[in-house]
Amino acid sequence: MKKVFTVEEIKRKIEQYCVYQDRCHKEVETKMREYQLIPQARELIMLHLFEHNFLNEERFSKSFARGKFRIKKWGKERIVRELKLRDITTANIKIALKEIDKEDYIRTLNELVEKKNRSINETNIYKRKKKLFDYLKYRGYETDLIMGVLNEIIKNPL
Repeated sequence: MKKVFTVEEIKRKIEQYCVYQDRCHKEVETKMREYQLIPQARELIMLHLFEHNFLNEERFSKSFARGKFRIKKWGKERIVRELKLRDITTANIKIALKEIDKEDYIRTLNELVEKKNRSINETNIYKRKKKLFDYLKYRGYETDLIMGVLNEIIKNPL
């Protein structure tokens, strides 16, 4: 038997959900689906969340970009892809990417290349480069940056 909640109780639960961690519109809608609310109640709660600043897409996208870059060391392409999956607007994505310092970005890319390069047991330089490239591409770094760093670190034996 499912417990029945009033709209006010659900509103408080969703507020707590948003206070615990910045959430995007899509995550909150998914959470509200669990309570099987009628459309009018969902709209009422969403309006309340926006009015009282519990839900702010720009703030969410900025903290998401900062967190994924600093903690998971994701590149900009991966961050953009993940934000688009969460239905974040292009304008908010651009604002979020400004949160990533260019020098930190390049430094992190270099650290990832050096660390991964030490862990690869491949003697063939081309296969080594391919493995590094695939690893960095998966992390979401741009192709031109990856190629520049790889050509700098791994010299071709020509």
